[in-house]
Amino acid sequence: MNESEFIQVITTTETRAAARRIARALVEARLAGCVQIIGPITSTYRWIDDVETEEEWLCQIKTTRALYDEVQATVRDIHPYDTPEIIALPVLEGDADYLDWLRHSLREPGIKR
Repeated sequence: MNESEFIQVITTTETRAAARRIARALVEARLAGCVQIIGPITSTYRWIDDVETEEEWLCQIKTTRALYDEVQATVRDIHPYDTPEIIALPVLEGDADYLDWLRHSLREPGIKR
């Protein structure tokens, strides 16, 4: 099976404003073609031996594998959490026109525009 060129990176944050800052920075830098913000959502997780339940905002970041390291670094720089969730999922299939649009919305890895 071929590795997908495209990925969706997911992160959550505590406020809509923080999610919007992350989304805007990634799209302006052409590291993401689109960032969808979903929320509020409820997250239950273990943190420092306690079970926590908090309201969060989910960011779905559309990008490529080649840009992942830059996306991750940008999210870490902006993110308010000490240990943010930053995970990537492969896009196994997609509409050819949409993926073509996404490819042309992004910059080449390592090249600043």
